Amino acid sequence: MIALLQRVSEASVRVDSEIVGSIDHGLLLFLCAERNDTQKEADALLSKLLAYRVFYDDNGKMNLNVAQVNGGLLLVPQFTLAADTRSGTRPSFTPAAPPALARQLFDHVVERARALHPSVATGQFGADMKVSLINDGPVTFWLHVPPTPESC
Repeated sequence: MIALLQRVSEASVRVDSEIVGSIDHGLLLFLCAERNDTQKEADALLSKLLAYRVFYDDNGKMNLNVAQVNGGLLLVPQFTLAADTRSGTRPSFTPAAPPALARQLFDHVVERARALHPSVATGQFGADMKVSLINDGPVTFWLHVPPTPESC
């Protein structure tokens, strides 16, 4: 699975001009399931995201995770993170999970995140979403948990 993590001062997702998810300070996470991903990769990615230290401590070092700063999580499905852009000028989405699997894994991450973190909002799977954010820093990281050999 892939995540694009952005530390934000605020972020929201609109679908048809209606806000479907929003947070104040915290993490905006664009999530993408790849073709051979399973719940094992989803759980590993979520564990890493929740523990990732991207917030400043009292000494100005990135030593705190989202829970330690009482931050929110905004989870947004985004299959385009799996794009193969190695050739040509049109991306291939062959590496992305099929929609049914991608939805299942996104829903799994959301369910687990809500069980582990007090403030979780989401985008809407399969919708044309408008995402607004104020990137704090800016701080942006690309995280990847590749499928394990036994998953393939």
